[in-house]
Amino acid sequence: MSKKALKRIAAALERMAPRPLAAPDFAQADGFVWHVAPDRLDPVARINRVDIALLVGIDRARDILLDNTRQFARGLPANNVLLWGARGMGKSSLVKASHATVLADGAALKLIEVQREDLPSIGRLLNFLRDASEHRFLLFCDDLSFGHDDAHYKSLKAVLDGGIEGRPDNVVFYATSNRRHLMPRDMIENERSTAINPSEAVEEKVSLSDRFGLWLGFHACDQDQYLAMIRGYCDAFGIDIDDATLRAEAIEWQQTRGARSGRVAWQYVTDLAGRRGVAI
Repeated sequence: MSKKALKRIAAALERMAPRPLAAPDFAQADGFVWHVAPDRLDPVARINRVDIALLVGIDRARDILLDNTRQFARGLPANNVLLWGARGMGKSSLVKASHATVLADGAALKLIEVQREDLPSIGRLLNFLRDASEHRFLLFCDDLSFGHDDAHYKSLKAVLDGGIEGRPDNVVFYATSNRRHLMPRDMIENERSTAINPSEAVEEKVSLSDRFGLWLGFHACDQDQYLAMIRGYCDAFGIDIDDATLRAEAIEWQQTRGARSGRVAWQYVTDLAGRRGVAI
């Protein structure tokens, strides 16, 4: 092969290689979103979240997550956290609210959201954050789960275990999922029934959740908790409604949705605020 051809191949490979990540100004925002092609951290001017005081019925999970986040922000040992359980019960809201609470304490902690489909690039992000040792970073992946023939979970192991380099001391990883083991039960059963060595096939994937030091479970709320959530929102935003009317409307709203959760409570409050002409 001629030297000219080799030069063309080398130039083509150089164009295909991902460009080095340009260091953002971490002082410009408290939150960032990780994107690939090209690799970059885009600042978030205003993080979408609610006040932690408005999250009702999850006191134990709130206290544990806050303690862990505060420890990490102070440079102390802290665990990766998996928040799992019923949908709409405040898992992602709690992560963002805990970050806001720690910021209010005076700590400098950056929240970085990572999409599940971008997990294969997580090694590049970790290497970059490792060099930014003057900052502390909370990586957050919302609604994490894996399906059939999904190898993204192998990339996540790099975040949780860190390989031979170890996870950077200035990085911790929080994830939310509706599934305790990050994959559907039918997938686990299918692995057991079709694999040559069923126990090993299941163990490789199920053991991923074991790599989270803290598991925080979220369960469906009862009617009293549901109504308490709505009353808390109404009081916080100055929505004037008597208890009898609130109860009747909220229960009817829940029945039309076929579900009862913190998300459904918020959707009812949004509708109520609009009807009452109250900004929230």
